[in-house]
Amino acid sequence: MLGMFKNSLFGNTEETEYKLLSSETKDGISFEVRRYDASKFAAVSSEGRTFDQVSGELMRKLLMYIGGSNEQEEAMGTATPIIITVYPRNDGVLSRRLVVGIRIPSIYQQSPPTPTDSAIRIEERPGMTVYALQFGGFAGEREYRAEALRLTRTLGETAPYQRKQYFCCSFDPLKPYGRRNEVWFLQEDP
Repeated sequence: MLGMFKNSLFGNTEETEYKLLSSETKDGISFEVRRYDASKFAAVSSEGRTFDQVSGELMRKLLMYIGGSNEQEEAMGTATPIIITVYPRNDGVLSRRLVVGIRIPSIYQQSPPTPTDSAIRIEERPGMTVYALQFGGFAGEREYRAEALRLTRTLGETAPYQRKQYFCCSFDPLKPYGRRNEVWFLQEDP
């Protein structure tokens, strides 16, 4: 556990690189369209509990993994953001299924350390284009849902994005103040 905090607070932090395709403002709300390349992620899933009940626990598992709780005992530094994939119902309420993922830092992309926690899996995620809306503060299910609704209204009915899932992103979950959060909608091919 100490390794997780030491790694997260004092280790290298690598923000996932992306290509900014556009920066837009509609009705006073600013968002970006970004392209992320394919890369490997450590991921852990949960079903049956709410976002607020389980997201912190799953984030800790991943932070411990990159902090050295792996077969090689390798503290990898931290990559941001931590991405929580959620699956909203038609009424906007989140289902009790989510996947938390953290990008493996670049230096370990070719050969990530093996997790010791059997719940963690290493997966290759394809490249993606997202609509990204940034906001601050402590974010739980209520805040992410509110920001997702803002982005939905801003993009309108005709924007080509997936409506069956979206991403809740935390760039600095251990900071007590000045937190950066984002909601991402996955753009579909037009």
